[in-house]
Amino acid sequence: MSTTALLAKTQRRRRTRAKIAGTATRPRLNVHISNKHITAQLIDDEAGKTLSAVSTVRGATKGNLTEQATWIGEKIAELAATKKIKAVVFDRGSRIYHGRLHALAEAARAKGLEL
Repeated sequence: MSTTALLAKTQRRRRTRAKIAGTATRPRLNVHISNKHITAQLIDDEAGKTLSAVSTVRGATKGNLTEQATWIGEKIAELAATKKIKAVVFDRGSRIYHGRLHALAEAARAKGLEL
């Protein structure tokens, strides 16, 4: 990645994060998508703690990345339900709301998580 592209990505991420923050009752759902793996975390920014996390790194899923994103969305919604969390603030980072990110969000909504 070129220096200009990296700078633009960092600026997009900072602009997004400046507008959102998670609390204990409504944590931030942070999503990171790489070329191989997807990670989702529920973060309480006030306490500075990660409440729950799900990732494809351990190899528990099969299929393409969009199918894996759907699985991650379902699992993070289930973990949120066990912690009695009904609503989250969605943090898309520097990515546009499209494709894998959209699939993850829709799967979480389908399981009852309010984004």
